[in-house]
Amino acid sequence: MDNSQKKIKWYMLSFMCFSTLWGFGNVVNGYMYFNGLQVIFSWVWMFALYFVPYALMVGELGSAFKDFGGGVTSWVQETTGPKVAYYAGWTYWACHVTYIASKGSGGLKALSWMVFQNAETYDTFPTLWVQLATLAVFLFFAWVASRGLNPLKKLATLAGSSMFVMSILYILMMFAAPVINPGGGFAELDFSNWLPTFDVTYFTNLSILVFAVGGIEKISPYVNKMEGNPAKQFPKSMIFAAVMVIVCAIFGTIAMGMMFDPAVVFESAESQTAYIANGAYWAFQRLGEYYGVGNVLMIIYAACNAIGQFSTLVVSIDAPLRMLLDDPNTRQFVPKQLLKQNNVGAYVNGIWMVIILSGSIILAQTFVPGAASVLAQLNKLNSVCMPLRYVWVFFAYIMLRKASDKFTREYKFVNNNGVALFFGFFCLILTLFCCITGMYSPDPFTVVLNVVTPVVLTALGLILPAIRKAQDEKEA
Repeated sequence: MDNSQKKIKWYMLSFMCFSTLWGFGNVVNGYMYFNGLQVIFSWVWMFALYFVPYALMVGELGSAFKDFGGGVTSWVQETTGPKVAYYAGWTYWACHVTYIASKGSGGLKALSWMVFQNAETYDTFPTLWVQLATLAVFLFFAWVASRGLNPLKKLATLAGSSMFVMSILYILMMFAAPVINPGGGFAELDFSNWLPTFDVTYFTNLSILVFAVGGIEKISPYVNKMEGNPAKQFPKSMIFAAVMVIVCAIFGTIAMGMMFDPAVVFESAESQTAYIANGAYWAFQRLGEYYGVGNVLMIIYAACNAIGQFSTLVVSIDAPLRMLLDDPNTRQFVPKQLLKQNNVGAYVNGIWMVIILSGSIILAQTFVPGAASVLAQLNKLNSVCMPLRYVWVFFAYIMLRKASDKFTREYKFVNNNGVALFFGFFCLILTLFCCITGMYSPDPFTVVLNVVTPVVLTALGLILPAIRKAQDEKEA
């Protein structure tokens, strides 16, 4: 294979970025949290002011540290030092604690829709039963991870691809539906009230959008593998990806507006919670009705989602833990007990730590009234915790530009250091602002969970190096 065949064309990278970043759940969450069609305004400014600069900064970091495979941890290690790199690695791992807690619930919800083909059956189960079942599923997959058995890893990729295809299919089929079935009973679109109300609810929900557009650092290894000049090709690729995503966000939102009347969705807090938990399934169920195929499309979507949720669960137990404990720069700050591996190479005590932390979140939600409320609450908790890992991307970028002459790279976001630092600080501050404001909720229990979870995880991350230091001093 010659060099030209090994290179990635700019549009190929755009599609890689698009398929990695976007999913139908983002459309549903945007519609259900931001008053229907009003979310279009928020999507546009979020992509223009946050996602595009974020993606281009990631490209520069990938170009500067092309020989380092540790991602964000490596970037922080090279720009700052090993201790700060540990905190970056810890944050990346700790964010997955809440993510893991939500995957079991999401998988059971998908299975319920496949079997019962309605929202009511699952949502009327006692929360205690649902959470105990979720805990049992979680413990099973923790055991799978501890045995070094990850049979669902390939299924995770397959499920992710199929979910991406389903999200595109939904938009195309929904726009064609009025032509094929004019009497389908579609909702009337109202674009007159397009500007959102900038109140407490709006700002406390922004973390949902930040969570939706984050994670682009996964494509950083490819910036130096592009065909042609990366300085020209990479930004073109990322802007094209952003255009594709914003087009899907807008048309997906319009498709949802043709299907769901905002007056019904936002009639009450209970109604909104039900739509957040079940909106995606109702969407495919109604789409099947428009085309006269019953629940077939919904069952296919639910099956893809169930596979995706459970496969992501086992991968999320295993992969982030290995990234934290395999890295020589971070493992030196971790107590030696957590470095214990079994005969198949799994970090058994590390998995026990995951079980205790994620299991505590699962059990805490036995106090939540209603299974639908659990899913909505976990959705919000993830939007508070997961974006905290993006903070380290912007921190690494700021430190890179502060020592700009020290690092050579083929691609730069912008040549002007002042402009680069402005966007670095802007994105960092916006991320923190959204995470902090996202902790608020009218429900006191949700506020406590949203505040206590990141505080406990942060405190644990600060305590572990002190324990390791005491161990090293005792052995010296």
